[in-house]
Amino acid sequence: MNPCGACPVRSLTVCAALEPEELRRLADILQNVRIDSGHTLFAEGDAADALYNVTSGTVKLYKLLPDGRRQITGFLVTGDFLGLAVNDSYAYTAETVTSASLCRFPRKKIDALLEEFPKMQRRLFSMASNELAAAQDQMLLLGRKTAKEKICSFLLMLSQRAARRGHKENPVFVPMSRADIADYLGLTTETVSRTFTQLKTAGVISLQEGNKVLIADIDAMYDLAEGA
Repeated sequence: MNPCGACPVRSLTVCAALEPEELRRLADILQNVRIDSGHTLFAEGDAADALYNVTSGTVKLYKLLPDGRRQITGFLVTGDFLGLAVNDSYAYTAETVTSASLCRFPRKKIDALLEEFPKMQRRLFSMASNELAAAQDQMLLLGRKTAKEKICSFLLMLSQRAARRGHKENPVFVPMSRADIADYLGLTTETVSRTFTQLKTAGVISLQEGNKVLIADIDAMYDLAEGA
């Protein structure tokens, strides 16, 4: 059986636009990879010899600053594509937040297919454009929002992303640690924990088992995210 043709999340991925024969060609070059949580997929500076499509789980991308601090630049989930590189090496490190499944495509082979399948190339360009928009949103979070505004915006982002993928949007699944959230939002771990406690005390959220956060007052959440 063609693994791409039977993929339950194909509609979310870079492969969505391909016809059955094109999917067969793609399946010939991919490798299915399963990685436990907390493992590095590739490190900043490694040779960029492969691209990946997340089919389940969560992956974080980060860069290390010269003083050793870490800046997380994104959290990728089902359907997201990673590994694009301008030069011959990766510009960031990719590490699993949860156990994850990915499709691995050798770089030279996928480059050849992209030239042959313009629909896939256009889809990849569209996903790269979405990634740029997400980076711009993060710049706003880092530069102009208070801690509470950042946390509320972050939870709403996770909720909206889940809804776009056909998942339940509330409660919000938050698999990343408080330290990860801090390094994404430009806060300290203590500030993140304190802000979650404040939101819980105010009745805006409640913390549930299984790394889930229930948004109890959605209107208040939006108001807080916008600084109202």
